[in-house]
Amino acid sequence: MLAKVKSAAVVGLHCEEVEVETDFGGPAGKFIIVGLPDKSVEESRERIHMAIKSSAFRFPFQKITVNLAPADLRKEGPAYDLPIAVALLMSVGEIPQGAAGESLFVGELAFDGKLRHTNGILPVAIFAREKNFKKIFVPKSNIKEAQLITGVDAYPVESLGQLVNHLRGAESIKISREAPGFQIDEADEFEADFAYVKGQEHVKRALEITASGGHNVLMSGPPGAGKTLLARTIPSILPAMTMDEVLEVTKIYSVAGKLPSGEGLIKQRPFRAPHHSSSAVALVGGGNIPRPGEVSLAHRGVLFLDEFPEFPRMVLENLRQPLEDGVLTIGRAQMTLTFPARFTLVASQNPCPCGYLSDPERDCTCSPSQVLKYQQKISGPILDRIDLHIEVPRVQFDKLASDAVAESSKEVRKRVQAARDKQAESFKDLKILTNSEMTSQMIKDFCQVDASTQDLLRTAVNQLHLSARAYHRILKLGRTIADLAGEPGIKSEYIAEALQYRPKIGE
Repeated sequence: MLAKVKSAAVVGLHCEEVEVETDFGGPAGKFIIVGLPDKSVEESRERIHMAIKSSAFRFPFQKITVNLAPADLRKEGPAYDLPIAVALLMSVGEIPQGAAGESLFVGELAFDGKLRHTNGILPVAIFAREKNFKKIFVPKSNIKEAQLITGVDAYPVESLGQLVNHLRGAESIKISREAPGFQIDEADEFEADFAYVKGQEHVKRALEITASGGHNVLMSGPPGAGKTLLARTIPSILPAMTMDEVLEVTKIYSVAGKLPSGEGLIKQRPFRAPHHSSSAVALVGGGNIPRPGEVSLAHRGVLFLDEFPEFPRMVLENLRQPLEDGVLTIGRAQMTLTFPARFTLVASQNPCPCGYLSDPERDCTCSPSQVLKYQQKISGPILDRIDLHIEVPRVQFDKLASDAVAESSKEVRKRVQAARDKQAESFKDLKILTNSEMTSQMIKDFCQVDASTQDLLRTAVNQLHLSARAYHRILKLGRTIADLAGEPGIKSEYIAEALQYRPKIGE
């Protein structure tokens, strides 16, 4: 008997409806799945057979045909185990016809009939609500993730037997109808805190501006100056995520299979630090079935690239689009997918191969050609997309040995939060959150300057040979500095400070 059950295919960060059709009849021993299944879907035949057998339900020893429609959409992953099993049991009469109406099924089966954790449940739950499904059945280990979405009943399924009894009406699966909470625990202590960093006050100021406006920063200095430590303090001054940001980030981690065990959502802003040996696919995403890379996993957080020039130049060139647009588009012959990538780039580098070119206390051992070759590993277009270029000098002994306690990250975070709140108020009717996201038209609206400040900008553009992109980034940086100061207008001193963060001519 023909049976139909609804499921969903995760394509990028979005979903497409999949109708699972099953029927049987003919010679025994054949179990065919059609509809562009990948290897993991084809292997579901053995998992489904053993799960049904272990659950003591009837398995038809005839030719079984499963169709995953639409036929031109590629199906991948083990999430189709549960809907295929339900449709097959409905075909043989173990489950009443119509029992799965207005329901959506997703989950991987184990041989004993238990359901395993499955990736991509959050976008499936969002899709179920958008398509007006009343119920969604997911593995119990994914229930926190599914319950984040209101408007659809999420059922935690432990085993195939439990689900069949529920659909028969013999034993109902209990669900919680309470609205999920979005209380984000704001940590007061971090592994790296501004209070632990000796000296480097000007760098801390630059990082405060970075966190306030979501601007990109590049730190350059000799080995041991504290570049990596300073970068790792940035999460301690970032403001708490909003509800919308939490869902954006959690959706990415759900699809990538990176959600922490037992957690329904990502509560802290991401901090990703890939090694310089990472490939282009690892950094920006891709593959035969495109998956989010590090730039998307850092969405609404920080992407830290230590030893910046050691990354292959062609790998870094892939950062151009996400740094400019906040999204990453991956094209394939059969599809084009877009992943969000609105991250703050924090990069660090030595000024030369030996590291001591800018150190007044140690001589550089590199030849001019070696220095030039090293610095040319990072292209001009990438450097032009970085708002703050900071020199991180060697810390002197007196500061290292001092018992004075620096300002804590908690105090800095209060100022950052105030600046972000001001930006949220300014952009409440727009689709952006921070100053770094402003378009050219928005800059005209929110970054107006007086005549004297305009003269300063004119002189800087002419003498420093700044590009149009650099000009706009200086204005956005000035807007962030004004927000930190609590000022409605951009004063000339704010633009002057922003100009100090541009790379020096000849570097």
